[in-house]
Amino acid sequence: MDMNLKEGGIGEEAVGEIGMEERVRGLWREVRELSLGSSGMVERLESAPSPLRFLREYASANKPCIVSRSATEHWPAISKSLWEDDRYLCSKAALSQVSVHLTPDGRADALVPLPHPQGEEGGSLCFASACVRSMSLSEALRLIVDTGKEDEAAGNVVAYAQQQNDCFRSEYGALAGDVDSHIPWATEAFGGCLPEAVNLWIGNARSHTSFHRDHYENLYAVITGEKHFLLLPPTDVHRLYIRRYPAAQYYYNYNSSSSSSSEGEVLELRLDEPRREVPWCSVDPCPPSQEELQRQMVSFPLYFDGPQPFRCTVRAGEILYLPSMWFHHVTQTPHHRTGRTIAINYWYDMQFDIKYAYFNFLQSIRCLSPTAATTTHRATGSSSRLVSVHDNDNDNDDADDMQHAHLHTLHMSDSDSDSGDDALLKTDT
Repeated sequence: MDMNLKEGGIGEEAVGEIGMEERVRGLWREVRELSLGSSGMVERLESAPSPLRFLREYASANKPCIVSRSATEHWPAISKSLWEDDRYLCSKAALSQVSVHLTPDGRADALVPLPHPQGEEGGSLCFASACVRSMSLSEALRLIVDTGKEDEAAGNVVAYAQQQNDCFRSEYGALAGDVDSHIPWATEAFGGCLPEAVNLWIGNARSHTSFHRDHYENLYAVITGEKHFLLLPPTDVHRLYIRRYPAAQYYYNYNSSSSSSSEGEVLELRLDEPRREVPWCSVDPCPPSQEELQRQMVSFPLYFDGPQPFRCTVRAGEILYLPSMWFHHVTQTPHHRTGRTIAINYWYDMQFDIKYAYFNFLQSIRCLSPTAATTTHRATGSSSRLVSVHDNDNDNDDADDMQHAHLHTLHMSDSDSDSGDDALLKTDT
C-alpha cells in the first residue's frame, strides 16, 4: 500500500472505496457517452412520437425527452388559454375545495434547520413537510399570487397547490374537460394502462421542489408559465448524498401578542411524534446564499465535481417525459400576467424489472472514502445519517422510503396528520 495513504490515516478499506469511486465516476461518463449524450440538454421532439418510437427510444431506454406544443394544441386549456382566466377557473370550479401547501419560503418536502436545536442536534437539518389547508379555488389562486411577490407584502408564507395523490381528478374534476384524461401515445406504449394518478400544480416564482425521485413514469405538461428542471439519471444516485433526517411538519400557531388576527398566525415547525426519520437528498443546487453554496461544494463534491445535470425548461403546451427513478429539482417562472405557473402531470406505473434491481444494487455500493463521508457528515450536522454508504443492508428499503416520504404530506393537514407507517406506504412526483 502507498505509504502516503498510511501516513494520512487512510487504510486498505478506504483505498478500496477510492477505487470504487473512480469506477462509479466512470459509469457516469459511460452512461452519457452511450445513451444520454454529454451536452446536458434534453432532446426535443417536434411532434408527438408514435407509441412504438416512444417505447423504443425513450421509455425502454429510461431517457427523458420534451414533446412540443403540437401534442397539446387540441386541449382547450392550451388552445383557448382557459387557465389564464381567473374568472373562468373560479366559475367552473366554484364548488371545489382544493388543498394548498404553506411554507415560510416555498420549499416544501425539503431540508431545513431543526426547529429547536438541542444538545448534539444543534445546527442540524430535518425533513420539513408543508402545512396543508383546504380552501376555495378562488382563495387559493389569490393566495398563490400574493405570496409569490418578492417584497414585504408577500409576508412569511408561500402558498403552493401541490397536493399530488390524484388531486386533479379528486379536487379539480370540474376542469377535466379542458385537458386530455391521459396521454394516448404514452398509454399505448405502457401497455394500455391508464395513469395511476393525475395531479395539478399551481405555484409562483418562490415555489421550489428539492431533488427527489419517483417510482412512476411521469408525463409532465405545463399549461401556463414555465418549469425549470435539473435532472440526474438513477446511475448518479451517490452524487446526491441520500441521508436519513428527522421528520417535521409546519403548523399554524396563533401568536396572541399580535393585535391582528392575520399577523397573529405564524408557521411553526415541529418534529413528528413519534419521532421518525426520512431518507432524502442532501444536495441543494440553488442555495439561498453564496456562503451556503460554498458549504455545499465542500460537503458534496461528487455532485459539484461530476458531470453537469441535464437542464431543461418546459414551456406552456410542452410535455416533459421524466423517466421513473430520475432525480429532479424544479423551479418555475410564472405567467407574466397571471403571476402563476400551472402544470398537470400523469403518473403511469413503472415496471419493477431488471433495471430497478440494477439501480437498487448500485445504490448499495460503497463509493465514498471515510474521509469524505466524515467531512460531509460534520458539515450538515450530527443528526443526519448517510444512506447507501454505511447502511448497505437497508439500502433497498431506503430507496422505497424516500419515495414514500415525498407523499407523506398527501394525507396531512394543519389539524389532522398521520405520521405512522401507513401514510408512508401510499404509492407516489
